[in-house]
Amino acid sequence: MRRKFHHPALSDLRGIESEESETQVMTATAHRRPIIPATLHPEAVTAIVDTREQIPLDLSPLQSATGTLTTGDYSVMGLEGIIAVERKSLPDLLGCIGQHRERFDREVQRLLAYPTRAIVVEATWADLERGEWRSKITPAAAIGSVLGWIAAGVPVVMATDHARAGRYVSRLLFTAARRRWRECRALAESIGGDPTPDLV
Repeated sequence: MRRKFHHPALSDLRGIESEESETQVMTATAHRRPIIPATLHPEAVTAIVDTREQIPLDLSPLQSATGTLTTGDYSVMGLEGIIAVERKSLPDLLGCIGQHRERFDREVQRLLAYPTRAIVVEATWADLERGEWRSKITPAAAIGSVLGWIAAGVPVVMATDHARAGRYVSRLLFTAARRRWRECRALAESIGGDPTPDLV
């Protein structure tokens, strides 16, 4: 009967192979860990433009993609349930105050569920005061409606025109995304993690 021969070096070799295998698994796991960058640049943020938006804003330097949003016209990819921005031209605004008032009031109620929310209007307060439109809505009614939305908890940004509205919305989306990014980094650090691990 032949006996099996066990050399001590073989046991050491098996131990080394086991350690190497564990190291490979740990390295692979590290590669799969999500990385929170040390700096967030606007070019790294992708804005979502609702498919129903007929005249999209220029949101550069953000990236842009089209998608279906439950509420609002603009949001940020990955934060669609947190950020909602509604854009209104002056005619749109008058329609929301007049014949579409009930529907827009429901929209305002939905906006209140978003931590970051706003209505951006392509007009000025002076435009509302002058009331130079054909609608029967009075300047007092228009201003009162806007102030009512603000009082309800939805900020209204009077952005003057379409181009400036694009700049304001772009800045707002990036500012909101950066705030969430900072919260994620703080959470990673608080649990002893490295938000920007060095990968082998």
